[in-house]
Amino acid sequence: MSEGKLLSHRPQQHQQLSCPNKRWASSYHRLIESGQLEIATGGWVMPDEANSHYFALIDQLLEGHQWLERHLGVKPKTGWAVDPFGHSPTQAYLLKQAGFSNMLIQRVHYSVKKHFASHKTLEFFWRQNWDHDASTDILCHMMPFYSYDVPHTCGPDPKTCCQFDFKRLPGGRVSCPWRVPPQAITDHNVQDRARMLLDQYRKKSKLFRSKVVLAPLGDDFRYTEALEWDQQYQNYQKLFDYMNSHPELHVKAQFGTISDYFEALRKATGDGVGSLTLPTVSGDFFTYADRDDHYWSGYFTSRPFYKRLDRILESHLRAAEILYSLALANMRKVGKSNDFPAVESYKLLTGARRNLALFQHHDAITGTAKDWVVVDYGTRLFHSILNLKRVIVSSAHWLSLKDKQMFNHDPSNLFLQMDDVQPAQDALPRKTVLKIGPNPRSLVIYNSGDQARSSMVTVYTNTPHVRVLNAYGQVVRTQVSAVWEDTTRVSKDAYQLSFVAQVPTLGLGVYQLCERAEVQTEPARYLVLQQGNDLSIKGGESFQVATSQGQTEPIILENNHLQLTISPITGLLEKLKLKEDGVERQMKVEFVWYGTTSRKDKSGAYLFLPDGDAKPYTSSKPPVIRVNRGSVFSEVTTSLTHITHTVRLYHINGLEGQSAEICNSVDIRGEFNREIAMRIKSDLNSKDRFFTDLNGFQIQPRRTMSKLPLQANFYPMTSMAYLQDPSLRLSLLTAQSLGVSSLHSGHLEVILDRRLNQDDNRGLGQGVLDNKVTANAFRLLLEKRSFAEEPQGEGNTPNSFPSLVGHMSYMHLNHPLIPMATGLDTAEVPLTPYAPLESSLPCDVHLVNLRTIQSKDEGGGPSEEAALILHRKGFDCSFSSRNTGLLCSTTCGKIAVDKLFGELTVRRLTPASLSLLHSPESDQSLHQITIKPMEISTHRLQLS
Repeated sequence: MSEGKLLSHRPQQHQQLSCPNKRWASSYHRLIESGQLEIATGGWVMPDEANSHYFALIDQLLEGHQWLERHLGVKPKTGWAVDPFGHSPTQAYLLKQAGFSNMLIQRVHYSVKKHFASHKTLEFFWRQNWDHDASTDILCHMMPFYSYDVPHTCGPDPKTCCQFDFKRLPGGRVSCPWRVPPQAITDHNVQDRARMLLDQYRKKSKLFRSKVVLAPLGDDFRYTEALEWDQQYQNYQKLFDYMNSHPELHVKAQFGTISDYFEALRKATGDGVGSLTLPTVSGDFFTYADRDDHYWSGYFTSRPFYKRLDRILESHLRAAEILYSLALANMRKVGKSNDFPAVESYKLLTGARRNLALFQHHDAITGTAKDWVVVDYGTRLFHSILNLKRVIVSSAHWLSLKDKQMFNHDPSNLFLQMDDVQPAQDALPRKTVLKIGPNPRSLVIYNSGDQARSSMVTVYTNTPHVRVLNAYGQVVRTQVSAVWEDTTRVSKDAYQLSFVAQVPTLGLGVYQLCERAEVQTEPARYLVLQQGNDLSIKGGESFQVATSQGQTEPIILENNHLQLTISPITGLLEKLKLKEDGVERQMKVEFVWYGTTSRKDKSGAYLFLPDGDAKPYTSSKPPVIRVNRGSVFSEVTTSLTHITHTVRLYHINGLEGQSAEICNSVDIRGEFNREIAMRIKSDLNSKDRFFTDLNGFQIQPRRTMSKLPLQANFYPMTSMAYLQDPSLRLSLLTAQSLGVSSLHSGHLEVILDRRLNQDDNRGLGQGVLDNKVTANAFRLLLEKRSFAEEPQGEGNTPNSFPSLVGHMSYMHLNHPLIPMATGLDTAEVPLTPYAPLESSLPCDVHLVNLRTIQSKDEGGGPSEEAALILHRKGFDCSFSSRNTGLLCSTTCGKIAVDKLFGELTVRRLTPASLSLLHSPESDQSLHQITIKPMEISTHRLQLS
């Protein structure tokens, strides 16, 4: 191949090329067809693999692949990931599911690279931990050296290799830091230069099992002008011509794409998976270090405000995708769409998909972009959430109407409105106050979960005297709590109304709120503990607020499942009792500070370089501890200098009552080179083992290694981390990606925020000083094994799985019920609950997405087809789900789709690859889907 070049798709490229003209597309397609150009991976971005949830990884891959197919007719087949800071097997699995055969990775710990190189295992089949039949194997090439630029790709000597990066020829804008510049290749020097380059190629080849060598030729911000294409191509072609014309050199050198390389590798090592002489590897490549003790574990937490905003957008996008797809299917069923904004809503969905996809970039969700770029990312996420709310309320409006003829879409005055408002991209959302009068006001509640839900819904109202009725006219028990304007003042204009709503799977519940003076509401009771403060606290007319100075009796919160013991001195959790066995166990929550080292290299956006063990957090003022006791929930809120910490228990039989909810509002904007962490100290005998998830998709066992630096023992936590011993498991479920570790037996700690004054010399060029007031949320779940055994993941077993309750509790935390109220002046219209499914999905099956596919028409609207993406979760059977309120069962992975969708008819169901680019030769419609544990299944679905 004479002029082949490799294109590694960059994050802005889809944006720049979103409307290609036919001439451009034709030229691009011609180069691809001829093999001179390849689009590698083809996702919307090159995503981070530590903080990104698998929903978002699928979203960015799908969006990129659908764009490529639509505009260029291209189907990528090779993954290219040279810049994510560590690599996850989840991404390898998703690429395999998308039909890929090969992938390349680069940023792996330098000691791991050295080990792989010494055993010639830099090329391997990457297999998932749970895979017993090699079905998930994908051929992976690990680049052996420090970086992916030319000085570190031709061979082991960067000083020599830099001389073959011809953009650095004298007179250009970039040069070689080793002060030996490249030379333009001429007839006079070609022999010496070719032999010098070939020497590097040969040395590199000794690290691999085959005789095929890959030498990527590129870097960031390259090939932006014609001159560089000529410089690289013309000089290298002279070198290749010389090498190829001298048979005594025993080399054949040529340009090629990354897929050309893998094809040559497969030929050199034997054709077919069974005959390849390459090893099999399972596991992940975290935590990354590029030199010394420079572990890249800081970015697991950097800019946590936006990591939380990312998860909120994910939840809204999934909710909107599913409800919109169901609304369209229902319209086709009844043959009426009235003026439903189908095309407008689809464009809003597309924009949100692309903004979520963009934020998965390895310098976005990681928190490693410049301040002004972070603002742009935040603005995109913020506007996408607003737009998705419009899609959700429009779809819910149509589906909840008893008489579809009454649907009227008024963009300036939507029939339903969400009950919260986020004033700006860098501000926390605030609840809006619903004005309740004697005339009923409807509340439509959407459950995007896989099972029917009985969960608490909270709205703010202008009066405490509110009667709540369900769709059958029955009065629902409510709790009225105070809205606190600050630590000591109760709002006189707003009240927190909470009740337990019952909503069907993927469906809508309808409730009515009206003011009734005679209603016997159940106001929460308050006790405020002051340890040295002398504060005046007023509860207003509606609430009794008792105060106490110097109380020494512990605070007890309890429901039917749990009892929490909270210190009256610190306001923090100390003990936890499971009611099923009555044993009280240590469960001590504390906050700690990490500083940064006094050495020259300090912590920054990427790196975590602490100054030793964490120091205890002490508040500069005594804590104010507020205890709220009610019939629906009880909680303790502790106000410290930098943190407002809340522990809540739900008085709900079933899943919601199984765990304690922890919320922290963190503000470290006045600090200097400090990181704040929450530590949980239990008496579980977990030794040096703990478990963290990878991308919310799978669990990876970890071992605390005392010989390594402290920062090496931190790992990414996207959805959960847990500790266990033979009888118990303690899980921390999270609503945002953060860094987590277990530095001692029975301990879990999570970094909540970081404020760092300097750059850490990894390319950002600044510190992290744009901190926000950041809210983060967790569930703390303690489970007792139903039978004692060697816990999964111990010993040599690479697998461990959450319990069913752990899976469900995570879903409840990250996909809460969505309440929408009718407008104050809206005419009363009959609304009805909506239940799209005959029953809940199986307990272990998660509907990842029901994503409407774009029409082939030019308008950019929806087609009649949707991508149905299901994930069958692996779970640990040694934890019983009896008496936990799970309203579902397991079905061995079998789903009768034609019986699933209630009144809707399945017109067509055909299997497809993850990003819909590939389908089996037989496109016969299916009636049943069968999914193996841990697998993701994708189908094209037509409903009517």
